[in-house]
Amino acid sequence: MIATGSVHTGVLPGHGLRGLDDAAPASYAGWRPRAILGADSPGGLQLPAAAPAAGQLYAPRAAWTDGQIVVAADTGNHRVMIWHGVPTRDGMPADVILGQADEHTEGPAAGGRGPAFGMHLPTGVLVHGGRLVVADAWHHRILVWNAVPTVTGTPPDQVLGQVDQRHVDPNRGGEVDAGSLYWPFGIAVIGGRFYVADTGNRRVLVWRDGIPTTDRPADVVLGQPGPTDREENRGGDARADSFRWPHGIAAAGDGIVVADAGNHRVLRWSRHPETDCAADAVLGQPDMTASMEFPYVSQAGRFRFPYAVSTAPDGAMAVADTANNRVLLYGSAEARHDDPPDAVLGQPTFAANGENRWEQVAPDTLCWPYGVHWHPGGDTPDLLLVADSGNNRIAIWERP
Repeated sequence: MIATGSVHTGVLPGHGLRGLDDAAPASYAGWRPRAILGADSPGGLQLPAAAPAAGQLYAPRAAWTDGQIVVAADTGNHRVMIWHGVPTRDGMPADVILGQADEHTEGPAAGGRGPAFGMHLPTGVLVHGGRLVVADAWHHRILVWNAVPTVTGTPPDQVLGQVDQRHVDPNRGGEVDAGSLYWPFGIAVIGGRFYVADTGNRRVLVWRDGIPTTDRPADVVLGQPGPTDREENRGGDARADSFRWPHGIAAAGDGIVVADAGNHRVLRWSRHPETDCAADAVLGQPDMTASMEFPYVSQAGRFRFPYAVSTAPDGAMAVADTANNRVLLYGSAEARHDDPPDAVLGQPTFAANGENRWEQVAPDTLCWPYGVHWHPGGDTPDLLLVADSGNNRIAIWERP
């Protein structure tokens, strides 16, 4: 059942995040859940109903906010949801749904109407310059709306990566090139540049002058020796200029950080790459050639499939450490190797990694968080949106 107006009060199982902040784990560093969008699952995992609703989500992979609106990739329902206003209570229904004709339709391509009307597993969302951008991953394209829609079912104004809105083949049905896409999972606009994590082609594409107005080739292909190459780790072991599954991208000072999920690491470039080049630093691995995963030992200083990364203007960084069921917070994006985080959300310690803490679903537990977005509040609380995919919800955290 989906709560439409409930608010968690009192003491949660084993915690006290509502009204009892001093009982929250010290590792949370002042962060607390503000609202849960989607599954209301006290004590156990709540699977979505067969017929979706405006207050439900199924395996969401990304969320974004500017403190005024919230946008979420409701990936399993093949749609994007928009809240005009940041929700303040659990279970608030979305105001607008894109990719489906109404709130109850489900299935890829608008329930079978076709890709011109719908999406297939959207995984990335952002708003830049008033334009909504969506990574429609399994349609191998980027969708652009020239203004954030206010009406459900509004079609996009532009498509990138395909010849038109009816075609959805990987790499446009041909060989890879600098303008084609294969599972574009992550998107970002940083320093006026448009970045796309072209995950299936194991690379990051960069357009220097922002979101392109036409379907033109990228200016920079990062992670491959050329625009027609697509092997993971360039056909060998991990290295400073390769990716296995690049996913999340965020600003890092004058450069960028990329969550290279398949290599269990985050790579940092200290300057915006102007050509294919090696990263300057790695976080989560002892060196640039390591790609180790150790699931059954302490997870302090380690990642397991980190799918998303987000940074704040002051340089702080959040990493969705997906398979460790937590979000790690660093004081600086310049952290490297096994530098410890400053805080961990979703786990009682920096070593723990259990799904929902191996206990039960609660407002502050996590299960395979795939997306994270940090919005600094200034005079209002900071917001941290977590796409808590395994729990079928978006968790809005705040720090007063």
